[in-house]
Amino acid sequence: MCGIVGLFLKDKSLEPKLGEMLTAMLITMTDRGPDSAGIAIYGGETNGRTKMTVQSDNPDTAFLGLDAALTSALGGTVNMTVKSTHAIFDIPAGKTALTRAEIDKLDRGIRVMSRGDSLEIFKEVGLPKDVARRFEIEQMGGTHGIGHTRMATESAVTTMGAHPFNTGDDQCLVHNGSLSNHNSLRRRLRREGIHIETENDTEVGAAYLTWQMQNGATLGEALTSSLDDLDGFFTFVVGTKDGFGVVRDPIACKPAVMAETDQYVAFGSEYRALVDLPGIENARVWEPEPATVYFWSHNAAPSSAEKAA
Repeated sequence: MCGIVGLFLKDKSLEPKLGEMLTAMLITMTDRGPDSAGIAIYGGETNGRTKMTVQSDNPDTAFLGLDAALTSALGGTVNMTVKSTHAIFDIPAGKTALTRAEIDKLDRGIRVMSRGDSLEIFKEVGLPKDVARRFEIEQMGGTHGIGHTRMATESAVTTMGAHPFNTGDDQCLVHNGSLSNHNSLRRRLRREGIHIETENDTEVGAAYLTWQMQNGATLGEALTSSLDDLDGFFTFVVGTKDGFGVVRDPIACKPAVMAETDQYVAFGSEYRALVDLPGIENARVWEPEPATVYFWSHNAAPSSAEKAA
């Protein structure tokens, strides 16, 4: 089944509460997928630098001295913040590929969760409340974020199989459904130079959008193209550095509901994920239409979504 939530804030006064609000929404969706969970937070940028979030099953040894080793290899200061099984690196801009290569070279069993100027992804096996507590998500602020609690149907219950998936700078995706053409599309995207870590069909969906945007498409255009190029049934919620998008396949058999006020746009697999949001009683609430793209951007007029059929 899986449960998805998303929150795009228009009102800056709510930004310190993003993690708290998003966590509460995700915990409500626990019974839709109790095996693993993850949250992507778009927070403050790093003043001309970038971030990389990584994970290890053995953080005490894997992260030991890693900031110093990367500082030496990259020729610029790398700062590291450890949160349980994850570490967030503050690295020089333009050094994400080199950082990944150096991490692989060290062979410490470290996996990359996300990279980007503002994006941080935290995900692990376990219930949403436990994953959120482990990484202190409720204390995190930001402009927008998405979350997912998983019921594994097409792959093993692992950290890498959990959502969200990040396949491009500041881009991530969560998914409810199943893609039927993911194997052929995975091979094609890898030939195009897109880095794909797992055999999970959701990561292929994320990688497809990354590829489209690397070739000049906007988020809305990439989501529209997905309706033709991705076979199967799906609800996608996508984050970019300044935006938030939603699309359902033409059949739209997976549940979804949205709400919009002057303060925020919210998404949930079920309405109960939204009931504790401020001002929800006055929100415009609707079910996203099939084969229709909805997206919001902090760089556009803040009042409503652009919509492409």
